[in-house]
Amino acid sequence: MMLTVQEMSDRFEIQDLIVGYCYAVDSRDWDALDQYFTADAVIDYSEMVGVSGSLGEIKEFLASSLTPILAFQHSVSTTRYSIDGDRAQTKTVCTNPMTVSDGTRAETLVFGLWYIHDYVRTPAGWRISRLYEQKCYRMNVPDWLAAQLPA
Repeated sequence: MMLTVQEMSDRFEIQDLIVGYCYAVDSRDWDALDQYFTADAVIDYSEMVGVSGSLGEIKEFLASSLTPILAFQHSVSTTRYSIDGDRAQTKTVCTNPMTVSDGTRAETLVFGLWYIHDYVRTPAGWRISRLYEQKCYRMNVPDWLAAQLPA
């Protein structure tokens, strides 16, 4: 398959959105998320942590719920692209190790998931209009945290 210059540019711009999202979350820079999403974006973490909402709702959720997470590092790879004019969708592998603490001891766990993103081309460039996290696996999740997550 031979890509046009526009198709290559679209892929690079979209990849920058995926990576930018990960870096914003990993650095707890919730306001930085505004530059990656449309104003009416829907972010659906229901399979992973049981929450879905608007960008504003998700920013509040992340700020309040990630307190027991001492560190996390999203690593993304193997993105599959589907681009149709001014709309696009990707499916991307994400591995997310986290160090968590219940206040007495720290443990490291790993979430494996797929990011499924919908995009729209805007006058300011590509933006994420929908993010869905599809669960793949969880490793070493402490009981106190597993009790708070969807089955």
